[in-house]
Amino acid sequence: MAKKDAPPRWDRKMQQRLARGEAAALGELYDRFASLVHGLAHRVLGDERAADGITREVFAHVWENPEAYDPKQGPLRSWVATLTHRLAVQRLRTTETAALARGGTGGTEELESKVRRASVAARADYIVTSMPTPLRAALELAYFQRRDYRQTAADLGVTEDEARRRLRLGLQLLSTAHDTGPSGTPPEYGGAR
Repeated sequence: MAKKDAPPRWDRKMQQRLARGEAAALGELYDRFASLVHGLAHRVLGDERAADGITREVFAHVWENPEAYDPKQGPLRSWVATLTHRLAVQRLRTTETAALARGGTGGTEELESKVRRASVAARADYIVTSMPTPLRAALELAYFQRRDYRQTAADLGVTEDEARRRLRLGLQLLSTAHDTGPSGTPPEYGGAR
């Protein structure tokens, strides 16, 4: 059995390939994570073009700094998501600060509130897309299709107890979207600084 803290093999291999400058590795990484990166950036920024820009920045950063990822700190997916979040929040703060300087309305508190809301929403999106399929399926049935736990159990072909367990675990995971550091943003991940 592998050590508990051993990073997934794909993550280590990908980092090694990127460090060697394999363009095909960047393409593979892009294919795997581009929708995650763009979705998180769009959720924070609320702007398609800005999300496109952040997507380019994230993959450029990964290409230029593959050593910044530390496999011992967690999955590559989490590192890429944290990097995306950090860059998107920086862009949001820069954009909003510039708007305030040009005579826009609001203030620092409003900006920080907007950043916190965007951060929680982006984190919730990431949690839902990352959670195990059985939990996500149960939540989707219960909340998007308005099924109760009995109907969810029948639709999934599981016991009612299992349906309740999946819903409870899914909601517990989702509730962590509000867990933030003192600055109102999720804590930094290892090398994503």
